[in-house]
Amino acid sequence: MNVTQTDWIIFGAVITTALAVDLFVVHSKSARVTLKRALLETSGWITLSLGFGAWIYASRGHQLGVEFFTAYILEKSLSADNILVFLVIFRAFGIQSHYQHRVLYTGIVGALVMRLAFILVGVQILRHFHFALYVFGVALMIIGAHMLFSRRAFRPDGNWMMTLVRKIHPVASSYQGDRFWIRLDGRRIVTPPLLALVAIEAMDLLFALDSVPAVLAITRDSLIAYSSNAFAILGLRAMYFGLAEMMTRMRFLHQGLAAVLLFVGAKMLSSEWLPISTPASLAVILGILTLAALASWLLPSSARVDREPTN
Repeated sequence: MNVTQTDWIIFGAVITTALAVDLFVVHSKSARVTLKRALLETSGWITLSLGFGAWIYASRGHQLGVEFFTAYILEKSLSADNILVFLVIFRAFGIQSHYQHRVLYTGIVGALVMRLAFILVGVQILRHFHFALYVFGVALMIIGAHMLFSRRAFRPDGNWMMTLVRKIHPVASSYQGDRFWIRLDGRRIVTPPLLALVAIEAMDLLFALDSVPAVLAITRDSLIAYSSNAFAILGLRAMYFGLAEMMTRMRFLHQGLAAVLLFVGAKMLSSEWLPISTPASLAVILGILTLAALASWLLPSSARVDREPTN
């Protein structure tokens, strides 16, 4: 379970290189991301994630390898909920598709820093305070039950961070482009892309409250917990552009994710008396998501979402 400095260096090198290629090569210019390109990028991120998992499996053993893949699938499935929230945010602030990449890129880099802090603190809490295991388990059960019977609602204008930004800085009523600041009449003005970025960071803070305890129910290894989070988050941008509209048609996705959280919470609470192995957890999570997908296909929703936000 000991993580060496070399392991972190290798992980950091892989992530840094991938981000540099994505920013300076793949997305060097603002342009609309087509479905084909988004699916290719999504495939690339998944391949990179699986490759890293294979390295974990080969270098650190079977148990940690399975923990990485289980945690990655768990975090990938939970991140699907983020896609629907991104769609609402961009539509609310009128951010057109060819300007959305920079906002997502910056927001996800911020999320990586936030998740690292959450996971490192969470691992230490579980190592030194055993009762925290039950606190996290109960929290996941409560969040899962709430999700099961209700939809997460997000109103950008009603978010406290939005209110704070508007009190501190003047905000442009409309703007075409991806710059976060502009100068107008000699004053520095906040643009809608920056408001969208703040909204995305605020929502990731909320998502981390269920995501981090969930991954700590799978593994206590800090590298496994964080790398699975990081790879799931990094592939989220491409996944958004490829699957945003498709995800709105997954009628029972939200309930499926709620069931996953309920299962993971139960796994945490029962770990002392009825431990569930990592392969069994992986099978249950995949089974729940498969059932949610089949139910959505057999009983589709009639809801439709516009492809482009309107100003």
